[in-house]
Amino acid sequence: MAHSVIDITKELNELGVKTLNSGTSTGSNWMNNNSNPIISASPVDGAEIGKVGVTSEKEYQEVIEKAEDAFKYWRTVPAPKRGDMVRQFGDKLREKKESLGKLVSYEMGKSYQEGLGEVQEMIDICEFAVGLSRQLHGLTMHSERPNHRMYEQYHPLGIVGIISAFNFPVAVWAWNTALAWVSGDVCVWKPSEKAPLCGVACQNIIAEVLKENNLPEGISCLINGDYKIGELMTNDKRVALVSATGSIRMGKIVAETVAKRLGKSLLELGGNNAIIITDSADLEMCIPAMVFGAVGTCGQRCTSTRRLIIHESLYDTVKEKLVNAYKQLRIGNPLDENNHVGPLIDKDSVNAYLAAIEKVKASGGNLIVEGGVYEGEGYESGCYVKPAIAEADNSWEIVQHETFAPILYIMKYSTLDEAIALQNGVVQGLSSAIMTSNMREMELFLSTQGSDCGIANVNIGTSGAEIGGAFGGEKETGGGRESGSDAWKAYMRRQTNTINYGNDLPLAQGIKFDL
Repeated sequence: MAHSVIDITKELNELGVKTLNSGTSTGSNWMNNNSNPIISASPVDGAEIGKVGVTSEKEYQEVIEKAEDAFKYWRTVPAPKRGDMVRQFGDKLREKKESLGKLVSYEMGKSYQEGLGEVQEMIDICEFAVGLSRQLHGLTMHSERPNHRMYEQYHPLGIVGIISAFNFPVAVWAWNTALAWVSGDVCVWKPSEKAPLCGVACQNIIAEVLKENNLPEGISCLINGDYKIGELMTNDKRVALVSATGSIRMGKIVAETVAKRLGKSLLELGGNNAIIITDSADLEMCIPAMVFGAVGTCGQRCTSTRRLIIHESLYDTVKEKLVNAYKQLRIGNPLDENNHVGPLIDKDSVNAYLAAIEKVKASGGNLIVEGGVYEGEGYESGCYVKPAIAEADNSWEIVQHETFAPILYIMKYSTLDEAIALQNGVVQGLSSAIMTSNMREMELFLSTQGSDCGIANVNIGTSGAEIGGAFGGEKETGGGRESGSDAWKAYMRRQTNTINYGNDLPLAQGIKFDL
């Protein structure tokens, strides 16, 4: 393994990640095409961590065939038995939590604590899925016809294709796979080409479980490459559901492509999330929520706080407190737990961040916390940026756009109706929050007249979600739901059954058809 400024050789060895890795796998069966590999370089120090081979079209076809064969068996396994496999996967994750968390942090750039938290999300969704495996349910309905019984049940879809983003390189895959597996589906995963080693590590972990249980390797498959590999899945009629996480632009392409073949898609796309700070808000509680929401993962969460809508009576006070809080932020190596914020994922993201700041200035925005790129010792990768705060107008194009970087826009309001209109006045509809001690304000925000987002919080920030609730958004965020609640239904097909246990054949609606 190549030496880097930060040595994670021990963790890579534990996770089975090599200097050169195949990018295509069914279970523990790794295909050997390593032509034109993807280079994974850490945004932490710029060092090359390893390489991952790109999946060829021929290998893709082999993967899908293996997945089809595995599904024929997996769908016949009782759901609680499928759940036991997921339980074992969760146990493996517990054993490797520190190593995988460190790889997530180093390859993606989020803080080590956030890396550990992401692996904990994987463990949590496994626990949820294990319980779910004994609760997959339908309904019973009374028939209008005598001696008839009606009910509905859910069956697995088949192959679930997963396209994940770099910002949560392991958790979002687990959200999908854990539920899909207990539902009886098999999964084909294309991780982000910006964090491919995390995908290799996860595949190695589940491969151990499949091998120990003598299960078909096609239950979990891995492919790697750019959008062209994703296109193979979105165009493939054998892939019953495509679950895609990423930008709105990408999601629209996936939705159109999958819809043309009448397939199913589950989309988790962009966010432009706001917190409303009312005049009754507890500011001591607000500040940590606002700051973490804005700078956590260096502003690269789909639930990151992009906008603060502040009551005019508190505007200057909140502005002063934010500026003071930002002065306390420590930016640097995310594996150093004394630091709050790590780097952006790559130089392209840095350039997008700088371009956004220039657009803010061109629009007339007032930067109360200046942005910029860190230079010097410890910042050699060129990916470390300064979290910025700008006074802005909600209608500006740059404010309407989601910039995946730590830029926070602040604005004031006078009435709650005005604040809610500002909150809803963007094309995205993922997460939202209100800080208030007024029950009427809280209830209005959560009512049909309030937030139009898939997630609406009170007295907590926009960022971070427990796996027990369904995760997802409305409008151009895509409308999909993952993780908890009844999100499992997206991975299954519904079937209505009617049983006649009598001796006659009465027709519905009283229709007569005598022969």
